[in-house]
Amino acid sequence: MKPFLFMSILLVFFLTKATKAQTVLSGLDQVPNYHALFNGKRVGIITNHTAYNRTGKHITDIFLNLGGVRLTALFGPEHGIRGQADAGAAVKTKKDPLSGIPIYSLYGQTRKPTPEMLKNVDILVFDIQDIGSRFYTYIWTMALAMEAAAEQGKIFVVLDRPNPLNGTLVEGNILEQAYSTFVGMYPIPVRHGMTIGELARMFNGEGWLKNGIKVNLKVIPLKNWRRSLWYNQTGLEFIKPSPNMPNLMTATVYPGICLLEGTTVSEGRGTRQPFLHFGAPWIDGAVLADSLNSLCLPGVRFTKTRFTPRAIKGMSMHPKFQGRQCGGVKTEVTDRSKFRAYETGIRITAMVHRLYADSLQWRVKHFDRLCGTAAVRETILQNKPLNSLFKHFAEQEKSFILQRKQYLLYH
Repeated sequence: MKPFLFMSILLVFFLTKATKAQTVLSGLDQVPNYHALFNGKRVGIITNHTAYNRTGKHITDIFLNLGGVRLTALFGPEHGIRGQADAGAAVKTKKDPLSGIPIYSLYGQTRKPTPEMLKNVDILVFDIQDIGSRFYTYIWTMALAMEAAAEQGKIFVVLDRPNPLNGTLVEGNILEQAYSTFVGMYPIPVRHGMTIGELARMFNGEGWLKNGIKVNLKVIPLKNWRRSLWYNQTGLEFIKPSPNMPNLMTATVYPGICLLEGTTVSEGRGTRQPFLHFGAPWIDGAVLADSLNSLCLPGVRFTKTRFTPRAIKGMSMHPKFQGRQCGGVKTEVTDRSKFRAYETGIRITAMVHRLYADSLQWRVKHFDRLCGTAAVRETILQNKPLNSLFKHFAEQEKSFILQRKQYLLYH
């Protein structure tokens, strides 16, 4: 065999092996290997449109065809079981038109499964793709469901999925208990760097469920996932988890730009690039972009832009400044390994306040609950240096990294 041909074959062989090694299997992909856990049981599933396995089968179809198992209830989180409702919009309880299985809403009159909802359930399964930010509500739906399962003596099973923002980067302050809401219930940082299965273990192990109750928890783990992997390195298809989370780049900036929801600055809802640009009618995009670039923030740069929010069915029906042209800034992440999303969001808010204090208004309650503290807003309003704030956050990050260690499932 010619040396060149041999080397080519060898190269193809190693590239093929590397590609296969990077293909991650979700917990759902491995359900058939855990058939004994579900056999003879009535199963309820908390899920939405993200719960597909790698061959394109939805979790409901998988469990309906799992021998010896009865699927008796479905539960939908914020945005509904199909992921189409607007952020914050109440979702109604209904029945699946094909199977007749009740679909209970956990984002309407109740956010926690009631005893009546669970009366025909032996095992409650959770399978929803999270995006790795504290104020994304799916993990809190999981926490409340864990409480309900514990109170009713049900087994709770998490089908694990990757953290899209990888499992190494941790950022932000620990949520203060006074600001515990449905966009942050427990003392974790904004970017926690954990999978939903790991979070469930932590919620249970730390005694954070109501009255310290513990649930009979089982986690069906990922296979081939490493903490360093971003979602686009897993071999899995990114299915947008909510109407305004269309891709990984949006998820990357979300932990910071989402803070603008707590102000009168548009976070880009009502456009096809939510969170990737932001602005207001009273903002000069060129001035703001230059001011932000002068900060030399790591892994990011800013360019001026203009946009006009519109009502977009399936994304946002009532965006800020609907029909009004906004001057603003586009965020471009140049190095995601160095980019600190939450710090960037705080510095953006501080700069807008510095330049446009007379125009900027605060939605105080919402801004503080997103931050999990009033300290961020108060520091900005008092024009105090932000570095001392971030130094304190860094200490909390280190403490959390140590605290979470015993709950991690992957290296």
